[in-house]
Amino acid sequence: YYLASAKELMRINGFVGMALSYGLSLNTSFVSSIQTQCNIANQIISVERVSQYMDIPSEAAEVVEENRPLPDWPEVGNVELRDLKIRYRKDAPLVLHGITCKFEGGDKIGVVGRTGSGKTTLIGALFRLVEPAEGKIIIDSVDISTIGLHDLRSRLGIIPQDPTLFQGTIRYNLDPLGQFSDQQIWEVRVILVGVYSHTSHQPSPVSCFIIVYVHFKRNR
Repeated sequence: YYLASAKELMRINGFVGMALSYGLSLNTSFVSSIQTQCNIANQIISVERVSQYMDIPSEAAEVVEENRPLPDWPEVGNVELRDLKIRYRKDAPLVLHGITCKFEGGDKIGVVGRTGSGKTTLIGALFRLVEPAEGKIIIDSVDISTIGLHDLRSRLGIIPQDPTLFQGTIRYNLDPLGQFSDQQIWEVRVILVGVYSHTSHQPSPVSCFIIVYVHFKRNR
């Protein structure tokens, strides 16, 4: 057997300690290198996204002055689909294949179908979130593709599946554009929540936020 001297043992121990020290620093450098590569990849993806957004065509005009609907449009609420075909891209297959039907104003219609059958696409077409490839959507004798997006979307309402509250008061969420008076907003709150039965007087719409919130918590 080889018997190492004390001097050689000290040299070997020194090499082992140095290897461990460099190994720990190498681990830190390796982690830092991976983080740098991830940051570079994220920045490259950000540039790619900006490049894609620059190539996205803009939506139609918000207002078409020469073809604006009447102030009370839609008055009846008749909706007619004529050979409606929709695809999300020019080279993509059709999502809606020539739908033709008519809904009378005041009717309650249920659209039933499996996942991916085009229910959400049909709703999006009413708001022109996606433009038809062929066909027309006519609401009260007005082709919605001929009017501005603001005139169309401001006259239609939708209740999403997932409720969303924006930062601010309940009044702001009910009327974000400030188109209605405090009295009109209060009447809507009375119908929806029934706060009148829990208050001895009519509070201002500003303080309604606390009252409605307490009422919701009490029902839970």
